[in-house]
Amino acid sequence: MKQRAFLRIAVASMAVLIAGPAYTQSSSSDAASNPNQPPPHTKPWPDLSAGPNREAREQSIELGPHFERGHSPRVLLEDRRKLDAALGQLQPQRSGTIDAYVLTIALDSDPVFAREAREAGKVLSRRYGAQGRTITLAGPDGRSNELPKGSINSLMITLAHIGELMDGDEDVLVLYTTSHGAKIGLAYHYGDSGFGILSPERLKEALEELGIERRILIISACYSGVFVPELASANTAILTAAADNRTSFGCQAENDWTFFGDALINNALRKPQTIAEASREANRSIADWETKVGVFASLPQTAIGSKVESWMPALRARMPRTASNPVGRPSVGE
Repeated sequence: MKQRAFLRIAVASMAVLIAGPAYTQSSSSDAASNPNQPPPHTKPWPDLSAGPNREAREQSIELGPHFERGHSPRVLLEDRRKLDAALGQLQPQRSGTIDAYVLTIALDSDPVFAREAREAGKVLSRRYGAQGRTITLAGPDGRSNELPKGSINSLMITLAHIGELMDGDEDVLVLYTTSHGAKIGLAYHYGDSGFGILSPERLKEALEELGIERRILIISACYSGVFVPELASANTAILTAAADNRTSFGCQAENDWTFFGDALINNALRKPQTIAEASREANRSIADWETKVGVFASLPQTAIGSKVESWMPALRARMPRTASNPVGRPSVGE
């Protein structure tokens, strides 16, 4: 099984698989003195696997290990209050209406991801008429620090809360994740205090447990195509930034957008077109940009289930008839 092969590589050397540039945008003292400044990555990635043999270690990774260390109690309380307040603002579903619940999350403290998650929440909320049913989990991005931090735990708590508000037979989850990636899943990496892997198996099990069947999953990370086999279903539209054996680009900490986020969120999904059309437009843009900068093609993936068109027209009917303007610095300069 291909996924098992990826896991064997992972347990041999976790740090090598976290695809992304070295963190250079701030120092520890900068982060301590400026609450809007994200914490830097300065310490080695810890071993998150467990067990004396390969099978046990592979199973540990599949379960989605999450490791926190050295947090100030006051910071923990402040972040929990932010999360509780944000969850408390989400509105319940409306019986007889196909409501979209939008969740965007940055799983890495490199500020490009927080900036991308913030704007993605606005774009997707506007597109799917999800005002009052949108939540963004993203740490400080150098400019602001008002949102609850993204982590695997905060993602699971938020999904559980949304699952309680939704009608599983009627409503739709729109999930956008942005982070560095590995061949075994998404990397959660917050400064030197938070580490984890969100595996495809872990995300699939969570959505199934919560009864969230109708979903639009957009995953921006290197190797994110690894999520397609596990998460694809008749009621799922899944778009990923790369194939399961390719890296994606544009994740430098100083950027406002990754290539995928810029092409799909900041441009294609701002327009009144179908998600399949938006995907094709974004993929063309990404291919052009990758050719321009001379990198190996990321090969974004799209899989739209056979039952998606039974509920997607209700969401499309809420799309604004005019496109909104891109914001931030383009991921590729002219």
